Amino acid sequence: MHIEFRHLRTIKAIHEAGGLARAAEVLNITQSALSHQVKGLEEQVGVELFVRRSKPLKLSAAGQRLLRLAEKVLPEIEALEADFQGLRSGRAGRLHIAMECHACFEWLFPVLEQFRKAWPDVDVDIRAGLAFDALNALQREEVDLVISSDPEDLPGVDFSPLFDYSPLFVAAAGHPLAARDWIEAEDFRDQILIAYPVDRSRLDVFSQLLMPAKVEPRAIRRVELTAVILLLVASNRGVAVLPDWVLREVKVSSDYITRPLTRRGITRRMYAATRAEDTARPYMAHLVRLARSEPVKLQRR
Repeated sequence: MHIEFRHLRTIKAIHEAGGLARAAEVLNITQSALSHQVKGLEEQVGVELFVRRSKPLKLSAAGQRLLRLAEKVLPEIEALEADFQGLRSGRAGRLHIAMECHACFEWLFPVLEQFRKAWPDVDVDIRAGLAFDALNALQREEVDLVISSDPEDLPGVDFSPLFDYSPLFVAAAGHPLAARDWIEAEDFRDQILIAYPVDRSRLDVFSQLLMPAKVEPRAIRRVELTAVILLLVASNRGVAVLPDWVLREVKVSSDYITRPLTRRGITRRMYAATRAEDTARPYMAHLVRLARSEPVKLQRR
């Protein structure tokens, strides 16, 4: 037995129309072709699907079972067709995001809130568990966008620049280093550094300052939340280095001081990494535009 989608549509149309003539109009075929299709289907299944000489035309018990199948399957097929149409038109898709930047949650959530209103048919998720193998996950199509400050020359991957930022030293207002105009690598030797629980190569203070200078802090305290880092710094339990957009409110607080790293300061650039074939998708391009603007808003507060 070989039942096709057109057979299910035929059964449903005849049931709803109550006769072959009206059903043929709905299906946009001739009544003769519809009768031939019904006859062929009945020969396949080996039973009659309609009660003959009934007006309106009624389904037999076997026809009712086929109708129940049609009512179950056809809506799913129609939904799938709509999904595919959305993918072809660029209105729908998948946007799973991984981040190599722990603090990026501070600005990414407002971006996603704006994005979901503009693209309700795009499935958005944040895959935090892939943070430290994110670019490989992008190439394996496990995620669709990676937030990173470390672009690499990878085949089939585009790195779109988002914004520049400065990592800043943060300490309690009464800390001895508060008297400095800027902070050097050597200043960290006798400090407890409070940092996010990520590999040190992903922390700006290490990759841009301490590792090149071969300087190790007295101790490192790992803390998950930015608010807790700032609480500990205010209590003079250690010092921290955070992006300037995170410190938008700290700059006007009497509990903290912020200082640049080195006399000239350090500037970093954040990127959105995407597979080359996805970069120009309308929803992807829109997210990148939003991601460029939101951190700038935070820095200006």
